[in-house]
Amino acid sequence: MLSRRIPDKNIWVIYAAILLLGIAYGLSIAVLAIHLDRHHIPKMAMGGLAAAFAFGIISFSIPAGWVVRRWGTKRTLLGALAGYAVCVASFPFLGSTELLSGARFFDGAFSAGIWVAAETALLQRSSSSNKAFVMSLYAISIAIGYVVGPLLARLLVAFADTPGAFIGAGFLTVSAALVVLFRFESMKDAVPAARAADDDEPASTDARLSALGVVWRTKTSCLGTFTYGYFQSSVVLFLPLFLIEDKHVQAEKTILITAFFALGMLTTTTIAARLGDRHGHLLVMRVLGAIGGTMVASFVLLSSFEVMCVAVFIAGGTLAAISPVSLALQGVIMPRHELERANAFYNAAYAAGMLIGPPISGAIFTRMGGAPMLVHLAGLWAVFVAFTAVFANDDPHRARRRFVASANPG
Repeated sequence: MLSRRIPDKNIWVIYAAILLLGIAYGLSIAVLAIHLDRHHIPKMAMGGLAAAFAFGIISFSIPAGWVVRRWGTKRTLLGALAGYAVCVASFPFLGSTELLSGARFFDGAFSAGIWVAAETALLQRSSSSNKAFVMSLYAISIAIGYVVGPLLARLLVAFADTPGAFIGAGFLTVSAALVVLFRFESMKDAVPAARAADDDEPASTDARLSALGVVWRTKTSCLGTFTYGYFQSSVVLFLPLFLIEDKHVQAEKTILITAFFALGMLTTTTIAARLGDRHGHLLVMRVLGAIGGTMVASFVLLSSFEVMCVAVFIAGGTLAAISPVSLALQGVIMPRHELERANAFYNAAYAAGMLIGPPISGAIFTRMGGAPMLVHLAGLWAVFVAFTAVFANDDPHRARRRFVASANPG
């Protein structure tokens, strides 16, 4: 069934590589805080390492678009995967905060290269009628990795302590690179014939958009990923504190919040993607943002932990599903020869949200409390929903519906 809907085997190669990478991410993230604490790295310095990672993504996201255009998706993927493998495997052998910050910076830079190359390859190889579905399976591949990685980390730490987890992450990333090296085909051998019959694709001409033109065309998807990066990086840090301090939830229980969010994402992402491909990506993003933002605001009023878990499940099923749908929107509004630059700006917007979200949310939490902090996050989603309503015509689905309606007034 899935193979008939996605016949290009290269898409499945990307999924396999990203699944291995996702497990590597899950491995390293699961033990990062423990490893740093055992090496007596101050809490403030830990926050600096997170900022270094985001700076790495921002710094290389835009250049990654140029690299993909110059080198192609396969070579960019191979180089970025190799670089990430070196960074993550060397992490336990770095003794100073400066070296650790450098490793985290390049972690982010090489991750940006991987994401831009992989997303460009998937959008180039999928038709306009199933882009969101293709990108939803990409998101699920990463999410499964994040679930499996921490479980595997517990086994590796038991036998080889935290350095074993980082080395294991490096090994998995090398495995992902080998999958790409031996199974992924060059675009020039596969794309033209597959794309010739796709009348819905934006026309591919030699004309190049300006950087501002690329940003303007992708403004709704970029705002969506910026908002999600801002939201995700903020709630990971401060939602557990809010539950403990304001709602008096036991600290051990707050661990379940992440699981329910991920479960919601895994449950509904493909459904949201199918709806986006059928009824319009921007329309679905607007509905998802409205529902998810409401769930975030509801935390201020909820008192039952069980009901909170349901709210988190719904928030994960809506807000996390926006990412693949917004990537699909880029695929249908951008010419194929501009996709690498569009994805570069998209990932830069995500990293910018990750970078500025925690400081602002932390300041609000410190000065006003957890409830105002959550309200401001819900307000950010409300701004996004309003923005997608103002620029609803950015979605080609809406433009086609309006054309059909005007052509058939009766």
